[in-house]
Amino acid sequence: MPKTKQVTKQVSTRAIKTAEKREVGETKKEQTAEKQAVDRVENYEVADIFDRVADFLELLDENPFRIRAYRNAARVVRGLATPLWKLIEEGADLDKLPGIGKDLAGKIQEIVKTGTLTQLHELQAKLPPSLVQLMELPGLGPKKAMALYRELKIETVEQLKEAAQAGKIAGIRGFGKKTEENILQSIEQFQKQSGRFLLSEADQHVVPLLEYMRKAPGIERVEAAGSYRRRKETVGDIDILAIGKQADSIVEHFTKYPKISKVLAAGGTKATVILGSGLQVDLRVLPRESYGAALCYFTGSKEHNIALRKLALEKNLRVSEYGVFKLKGKRQTGTMIAGKEEKDVYAALGLAWIPPEMRENNGEIELAAKNALPKLIELDDIRGDLQMHTKWSDGKNTIEEMVEACIELGYEYMAISDHSKALAMTKGLGPKELKQQFKEIAKVQKKHPKIKILRSLEVDIHADGTLDLDDESLAALDLVVVSVHSRFNLPYAQQTERILKAIQHPETNILGHPTGRLLGQRPPMEFDVEKVLKAAKEYNVAVEINAQPERLDLMDNYIRVARELGVKMIINTDAHSVSELRMMHYGVEQARRGWLEKKHVLNTQSFDSFMKSFKK
Repeated sequence: MPKTKQVTKQVSTRAIKTAEKREVGETKKEQTAEKQAVDRVENYEVADIFDRVADFLELLDENPFRIRAYRNAARVVRGLATPLWKLIEEGADLDKLPGIGKDLAGKIQEIVKTGTLTQLHELQAKLPPSLVQLMELPGLGPKKAMALYRELKIETVEQLKEAAQAGKIAGIRGFGKKTEENILQSIEQFQKQSGRFLLSEADQHVVPLLEYMRKAPGIERVEAAGSYRRRKETVGDIDILAIGKQADSIVEHFTKYPKISKVLAAGGTKATVILGSGLQVDLRVLPRESYGAALCYFTGSKEHNIALRKLALEKNLRVSEYGVFKLKGKRQTGTMIAGKEEKDVYAALGLAWIPPEMRENNGEIELAAKNALPKLIELDDIRGDLQMHTKWSDGKNTIEEMVEACIELGYEYMAISDHSKALAMTKGLGPKELKQQFKEIAKVQKKHPKIKILRSLEVDIHADGTLDLDDESLAALDLVVVSVHSRFNLPYAQQTERILKAIQHPETNILGHPTGRLLGQRPPMEFDVEKVLKAAKEYNVAVEINAQPERLDLMDNYIRVARELGVKMIINTDAHSVSELRMMHYGVEQARRGWLEKKHVLNTQSFDSFMKSFKK
């Protein structure tokens, strides 16, 4: 071989090896960057740690202002649109965040850097961890949980249930027979909810997991199904469906997700894991031709699927997670006529595609057969938010900050609706403070003429049905929201009359979070909901769908009743910070579960049309 050719070959080989090394190095850098991305501590994890610190401080009967500081910090962090790790990377001053001082900013730095908080472990060492679960029971609280521990050594819900059933709790000072009965009811409610996550909590786990899965080798499509896709208010576990050329590689990628605490099973096309949060996630990698059928099947609901299978049999077809097949007698012919896409599955059964939020077998299949499904409301239809709180009461931001955030969201109008004085903890407004607030609203309105700012107030409904503000002050408001914030356990008839009286007040415009429920914490009030809805229709009062994830009140079944009765509905965030204004989509999703169209929701209208809808 001539020397020149030999040198050329050596150079070429060296160049190839150098390029290969560079490529390997870049790949390792990409893998490292990807690992760092999924290892990052998310905002909800920081908030969970702050909430747990507050729980322990309550159990130890620490300073209530200190406890409240951690609760407020958790709420602020949970509502932030920007990840804290990103703010830290950009060198932002965390102590400039609402309710976050230097001490809490330092703790956020520690959590984001290490994934934990030293203070949490120090507090945890002082208490049985299961006591936190006890204090989360509705009506129990930290002091009573601690009393039960000291008097009866009760640490778990099961021990509490046994003691209550045996009548041991009534004898403890400060409890009594009625408390014992309430505890048993609380335990029953807790056990029904146990193992379930709020939809907003599930979002915090599922969204980053799906982002991670979209980077799996050979992945073509990945979606979450089940009650999560139907946007139910709480979810038990998550089904993730995927298509890809290398099923085993996709499964392997899934099981290496850093936030997994335990892999329960992993095979060629399936895997089941438990995340660190306790949420169970099942992955299935599917053939492309069956993806639509599987998505339909695993989205559910069970009742919806049963109805589909029954309809299929009437058409001499069989529908399953694998596709829609022809039948010959009672046997499947093997001829698949649909399955690749969901719309094909529904079309094969003579149905229009049904939005996931409607799939509960409440009549949606019959409507789909007639091509008469409602055109469900969309987030983009919303033109204003009519319940939010500022620093004037228990909110975290100023009026102007809330206004600027609403402008950024593209709203045409909004309402500042701080609390009235009934609940001392909310620092509510009376007539004097209301007049002062009006002056500030006028100044901000002059500065921001592109959005209409309505003067409103969330007025408490007293136990006797009277409102927590004088009539003259009520008349000065552009909108009056009335809500129940206390005495949730009044007798059925008395609670009904209480709400009816408030609705009948000539200044009432909106009934806020009508049933008063807090998911997993407080059941809905007991009252005649249909009678109240009929009264709202009669007295021209709009009924709120509250978008706060722990409320989602009104419930979807009652929304459908309201829809049939012709009751005006309104979707509000009840935001207590700028970040919570972005929770509107939860209210819209709840409205979709109640089959609402744009025409059913008042704050989809222009400002002039919206104002004409009320008596004022």
